Amino acid sequence: MALRSAQGDGPTSSRWNGGAEKTDFNAKRKKKVAEIHQALNSDPTDVAALRRMAISEGGLLTDEIRQKVWPKLLNVNTNDPPPISGKNLRQGSKDYQQVLLDVRRSLRRFPPGMPEKQREGLQEELIDIILLILERNPQLHYYQGYHDIVVTFLLVVGEKLTPSLVEKLSTHHLRDFMDPTMDNTKHILNYLMPIIDQVNPELHDFMQSAEVGTIFALSWLITWFGHVLSDFRHVVRLYDFFLACHPLMPIYFAAVIVLYREQEVLDCDCDMASVHHLLSQIPQDLPYETLISRAGDLFVQFPPSELAREASAQQQAEKTAASTFKDFELASAQQRPDMVLRQRFRGFLRPEDRTKDVLTKPRTNRFVKLAVMGLTVALGAAALAVVKSALEWAPKFQLQLFP
Repeated sequence: MALRSAQGDGPTSSRWNGGAEKTDFNAKRKKKVAEIHQALNSDPTDVAALRRMAISEGGLLTDEIRQKVWPKLLNVNTNDPPPISGKNLRQGSKDYQQVLLDVRRSLRRFPPGMPEKQREGLQEELIDIILLILERNPQLHYYQGYHDIVVTFLLVVGEKLTPSLVEKLSTHHLRDFMDPTMDNTKHILNYLMPIIDQVNPELHDFMQSAEVGTIFALSWLITWFGHVLSDFRHVVRLYDFFLACHPLMPIYFAAVIVLYREQEVLDCDCDMASVHHLLSQIPQDLPYETLISRAGDLFVQFPPSELAREASAQQQAEKTAASTFKDFELASAQQRPDMVLRQRFRGFLRPEDRTKDVLTKPRTNRFVKLAVMGLTVALGAAALAVVKSALEWAPKFQLQLFP
């Protein structure tokens, strides 16, 4: 059962006002709900259609639908939840004190007006779920901000489904953030500036001159924006999008936020303190659907394989979980991501296969390419490519990546 009725059903629930527009919106919404249920009831489930629905305008619309679709996007068998540990996880966990502190500070992540007793009960469940996942997966290391992701799932899908879904998410999309060090997280952040450089070299050069770095986007990335957005409807809309896409999509979304704020940045003093202060204060009234469409477009135009060298080192890139998932240009039935992961982990990929798809484009050619392709393609085309990429690396039931 959804736990956040005070927040409203979805990001577009109060978007339209008045006669014809409202009727048109309701008709589109009803049609989309029917298409989602048709995909869910297909045998087998039409996961590609569900991914398209999650990416397209409005996302999955309601928490009731998310409770059914999010497990499908993560390939989680909801009939086989993780067993409850018989241990006293709080007593034996090295992370308990930090988790406790973080959860106690998470009051604003709960719906306003929620009774205190109910909120405290959910916070206790949140602690237990996090400790259970860490106990079952000793290779994962807790980081501050992880609780922001777990609480989002808890509020949307409830305490029964959350452990299974977050465990799968933690061992796939979030795996790099849960390494013993932040090396892989820093590497993923290093994709931010090359994306900006491809689209707006002037903005890129200004930020480089200011030496602002990418640390302003750290909390965006590791919490999937859950920590920095105050409206929960916008948070779950982004989760719909990210769950349907490649693990690096959050960094593309971070890039489009910076690009959207181009004029604000260029109007700043060109120094680290000024630019960092501006960018670390994320606006709450962003045009989310436009930015989602733009992020999908940029992923299609500039897939991770093209950015790997600029993101600082192909050798380091091959060590990250996100980089091992082949993007839409490389995906094929013969190169399933689980096989690529095994090959890369064991060092079996041939050198020419590791480097042949890395492309460095001269600055003068960027404008020609952008003029031909356009900065915004129809979401249908972008969604199709993004979905194709997502389907190639989607987690499989009980897949053992590193036996």
